[in-house]
Amino acid sequence: MVDRNMQNFYGRLGRIERTHEAGGGFEADGTLGMSYYNSRRRPTRRFGLLGPLVLVAMTVIAIKAAVLATIGPERYEERLVALHAGSSVEQGGAWVLQADPLTVALAERLRAVIY
Repeated sequence: MVDRNMQNFYGRLGRIERTHEAGGGFEADGTLGMSYYNSRRRPTRRFGLLGPLVLVAMTVIAIKAAVLATIGPERYEERLVALHAGSSVEQGGAWVLQADPLTVALAERLRAVIY
């Protein structure tokens, strides 16, 4: 036979445990609970879409610089010319992979470290 009171009790107990795991709980008046510490914490910064875009751009520049430092500027230009002669997708890749001044400067520093 099923005891409905025990099912009720364990259901409430489960909800309380889930609330505690999520950071909730009961705070008595005059105590230093989570609301006190959360109000003293610095607000987190939200970058929205700009943060991930900057991260992707920095990653692309780092990869371009690594390839440029590894194969050298002459072979890099040859490969870009070959991409410019290809399909529209390859031409878009050539536009992204153009050696900008930041990429060239980073590649020179990497080349000094690598060789």
